[in-house]
Amino acid sequence: MFDIGWSELLVIGVVALIVVGPKDLPVMFRSLGRVTAKARAMARDFTRAMEEAAKETGLEEASKGLTDIARAKAPGIAALERATEKFEKWDPKLPGGAAKAGAAAAPFVPDPELQAELDAAELEGEPDDLPAPKTPAKAAPKPAPKGDA
Repeated sequence: MFDIGWSELLVIGVVALIVVGPKDLPVMFRSLGRVTAKARAMARDFTRAMEEAAKETGLEEASKGLTDIARAKAPGIAALERATEKFEKWDPKLPGGAAKAGAAAAPFVPDPELQAELDAAELEGEPDDLPAPKTPAKAAPKPAPKGDA
């Protein structure tokens, strides 16, 4: 609260000694100590009263429950952040969808079940098996009219 060093305390003590006098200085410090002790006791009582009020209203249990929920979600959030980093570093142009050059992340590895479904879909409709697209037949040139030439 206050940033008072030893030099400041020495100056305050000398001024108090001059103003109050050597006879009354110990009495004044004793009174100051009592006032400080009373203020600390009042602060402790206030803190205890506030803690008891929080316990009675169930606020402490609610905050504990919210803290538990936040801790339970933390691993999921961390996993989401790791997945986001992998996705940002993923480059589909590189073979196997590897990470961009200079990135420390491992290359992207697809889900085995999803890869099996994709492979099955490719086998069902191979591009070589598809019929060639029909091109429109070229129109035959029209014969020139006879007799006028």
